[in-house]
Formats: sequence, structure tokens, C-alpha cells
Amino acid sequence: MIAFIGTGIMGNRMANNLIKKDYELTVYNRTKEKAKNLLDKGAKWANSPKAAVEGAKIVFTMLSNPAAVEDAALGENGFLKGMKEGSLWVDCSTVHPDFSRKMAGEAGNRSIRFLDAPVAGSKIPAEKGELVFLVGGKKEDLDEVESLLQVMGKAIKHQGENGKGTSMKLVVNLTLAQAMASFSEAVALGEAMDLEKETIIETLLGGATAAPFLHSKKDKLVNGDFDPEFPLEHVQKDLQLISEAAYYNGISLPIANVTKEVYGLAMQHGLSKKDFSAIYEFLSKEK
Repeated sequence: MIAFIGTGIMGNRMANNLIKKDYELTVYNRTKEKAKNLLDKGAKWANSPKAAVEGAKIVFTMLSNPAAVEDAALGENGFLKGMKEGSLWVDCSTVHPDFSRKMAGEAGNRSIRFLDAPVAGSKIPAEKGELVFLVGGKKEDLDEVESLLQVMGKAIKHQGENGKGTSMKLVVNLTLAQAMASFSEAVALGEAMDLEKETIIETLLGGATAAPFLHSKKDKLVNGDFDPEFPLEHVQKDLQLISEAAYYNGISLPIANVTKEVYGLAMQHGLSKKDFSAIYEFLSKEK
């Protein structure tokens, strides 16, 4: 039996793909309504993280930030209190590398194994089972869950010891956030010079300078429909984690910190819950 804790935009779709392959799941989420579709398909509901892991050999978590992970794991009804010795916790949340190592230690103190396995990809790849897992931890533990990760993703990249999966995730998300912001700024400049928005986007996407993922954001920018696939507030949170990682590792990231503040300003302008491509809406002259 598998426990899945966190059924938001990403976790819901990941869990759903496991259910499609007839895996037995017990799920928990702070808001039960967000798990309703999974319950309708046969998943069992638990009233707490601790209750969710009863009898589970493998536990997945996909939560919004380190505080949410720590509360679910170590809070009053934390699941580490209910996991059996020798069971395996796979954390797919985007957190700080030091936090992943801390959770690995907390798990190890209870004879529980741990993998940090954050994902590259957002709502649509999660729905299609096309995520890329960036994994830190023991190879033998990864081998044990590889078939499950293959159900939810298209690639698995083992990065090394605990914390290195999370480290690579921050590297990936740094390029993601910066590419989206710089692309949006370029489109805004073109529009300010009276070029047609769709023509600008088509030209940029047809050239050598646009990141491949930006093709999936074309319709959002053209139509101004920023229904969240990867909420802007989560990108800003990740940029804060990146800034902290840079500080603790003795490297300056001036472009990253400017980018973080741009997303922060977009949040102040009410764009927190929109897709992070809404950074274009913030930067555009035609708001």
C-alpha cells in the first residue's frame, strides 16, 4: 500500500496516475475537497498524515513549502510517528537542500529511508505522466520505487546523495523563472514599439533564443488566460530558496535576486495565484 500526502495541483495528478495503474492509495490533504476526484476513483481517505501511512511501505509527499513538509512529518499527527521501520519516504516537494538533509536525518533516526525527489514539470506534464524526477539518496532505495516514478514521469535523474535532488531542482527552477521573465520582458518591449504581440511571440519561439518550455506558454500570453499550472507565488518561493542556497554556499546570484524581486512585485499586484507566466501581465505596458 502507498500513502500520498499532498493532493494539490501536482500531487493530485501524480496520485491519479498511480490509481490508473491500479495501485492502492491512501491519501491525505489539508483540504479534503482537493482529493475528492481521487476518492471517487477508489483512493482511501485518512484524517491525518499519521493515519495515512498506517500499513504503507512507501510514502510520497508533494507539499507547497518546507514548513508544510515539516508539519506533516513532525507535527502533532506527523506521519514519521506512524511509519514502520524500513519503510521509505519519497519527498517530491521543492524545498531547501539543507532541509532535505534534515528530513533524511529525522527519518534515519527512526530507521526510515528517505529520498528527495522533486520534479521538473508542471500541471500538464504531471497529468500526462511526463515529469522528470531529480533524485537524491541511495541508489538501492531509488531502485525500489523506480517503477512508481515511471508511472508518474518520463525520466529519472539520480543526482547522488540526499539533498542533491533538491539542489538540482533549484538549479532547474532558476533557469525556468529567469527564462519566463526575460521572455515576457522581450514581448513587452516589442509591443511598446508597436509590434503585434502574436508576431513577436511566434518570431521568438521560432528562433534560437527561446527556452523550449516557452512554447507551452504561448497561448497564455496571447490570450491573457493565466489559469495556474505553476502558480507565480511558488516560483517566488523557489527563488527565495535559491537565494538562501546561494548565501550558504558562498556565491552571488545578482540576476536571480533581481528576478526574485520582480516576481515579488507581481505578487503585490495580485498575481500570486495565477500561472507564473502572468509575469508578462505585470511587465506589460498594456495591463
